[in-house]
Amino acid sequence: MELRQLKYFVRLAETLNFSTAAKGLFITQSTLSHQILQLENELQQPLFLRNSHEVTLTEAGQILLPHAKETLRSADNCLLRLEELKNLTGGELNIGVTFSFASIMAETVTQFLRKYPRVKMNVTQSTMAELITQLENHEFDFVLAFKPSVSNPKIESRTLFHHRLAAIVNERHAIANRDTITLEELQRYDLALTRRGTQARNAFDHAIADADYHYRIKVEMNTVYLLFRLVRESNYVTVLSESTVVYENGLKAIPITDTDTEDKRMIGCIHLLKNAYEKKSTKEFIRMLSESISINI
Repeated sequence: MELRQLKYFVRLAETLNFSTAAKGLFITQSTLSHQILQLENELQQPLFLRNSHEVTLTEAGQILLPHAKETLRSADNCLLRLEELKNLTGGELNIGVTFSFASIMAETVTQFLRKYPRVKMNVTQSTMAELITQLENHEFDFVLAFKPSVSNPKIESRTLFHHRLAAIVNERHAIANRDTITLEELQRYDLALTRRGTQARNAFDHAIADADYHYRIKVEMNTVYLLFRLVRESNYVTVLSESTVVYENGLKAIPITDTDTEDKRMIGCIHLLKNAYEKKSTKEFIRMLSESISINI
């Protein structure tokens, strides 16, 4: 059973006249008759009663008609949705993002939705491990996160940027006007850090692994929003990627000189399933993100 045959059947059922239906379909009457006969042979029952005076629907034809119309509507809707995806006038974009990456993508989200308001965007914030598992289950189109320490054979990670770790403080803090700071100097301040296992914390722990430093870690949390609020309202220092606070008012990022080496920099990546279809909205978002201010600080 072909969509074309269903289209011919519906037109004939609506007109009950082979000549009229054929003209409306821009085909010959013999072509219409042949296609209807093929459909009846496939279904093994007549759809029309024909005589020299009239054409009428059989009981089978009456049953098929509403389903044929619905099938054709569904096919048209499918083509419309595909056309919308191609032109970015519809569809959905599903993004997974880690806590530290949320601020980095904020500008791009706003720009993308302003340019493509009919694309629905679904953003989920969670840990790297949880997001990658969901990506493997095809729940996301892509994940925004820093590069993991262990590669995943199912995931393609495209590098967006290499950023330094930085001490994040409020604008009133004693070190707010510094150009840089060292890991050794950070021992003098009360620290509020992300929990162990988060990418920023892993990078910090890696940077100090071989040093005999003793830090005053007073707070640990896995919610960046609360961490930023705490730093804004106190003299606590946190350590994150320098790009994390690009759009955060009242906060300053002071690069940590000891972490300005290739093995200690935080590598921001877009993670996609290998060999998976990459739709147009994904490509466009990635392009816009790559050009954003936060990526090119």
